Amino acid sequence: MPASLRLRLLACLPLLALALAGCATDPSRLPLGSSRAQALQQLGQPTATYPMPGGGERLQYSRQPSGYQVNNVDLDSGGHVVAIVQALDDPVFNSPIVIGKWREADVLRAYGKPYQVTRVTSFDGPVWSWQFMDLSTPRLFYVFFDPDGVVARFFAGDNPNILNVY
Repeated sequence: MPASLRLRLLACLPLLALALAGCATDPSRLPLGSSRAQALQQLGQPTATYPMPGGGERLQYSRQPSGYQVNNVDLDSGGHVVAIVQALDDPVFNSPIVIGKWREADVLRAYGKPYQVTRVTSFDGPVWSWQFMDLSTPRLFYVFFDPDGVVARFFAGDNPNILNVY
């Protein structure tokens, strides 16, 4: 093998290792039925954990604030993976949020720590937002909380922080 080809191959090795490492940390590649220990070994430490009804646990892997995904890996009471959900896939139409009932803790368990927390003059309460991709368009998912911390409304909107130039 010529020395120049060998050098090119060696130069590509770090890129290949990086690509393979990305696959190893992709929650969608974790087989259902995996143990908690296997999930942690493959995905690393979650950004948050939450108790689930029935004695289960949610391992949450968020790429916020700079990314567009929040992956929830749900474990049953025996510590085995029973569901893997990318929470910000079409968050408005697939939202489990119950207006007037859900509180901040419920929203955190579903979507993780928000990208940003703001206030607007037309509403009395905090507004949480998460970045997500709508097809290939970066957008924001907004959740408005009343002063008591109960969800008042939610919707998706354009991300004013992203300049769309076509």
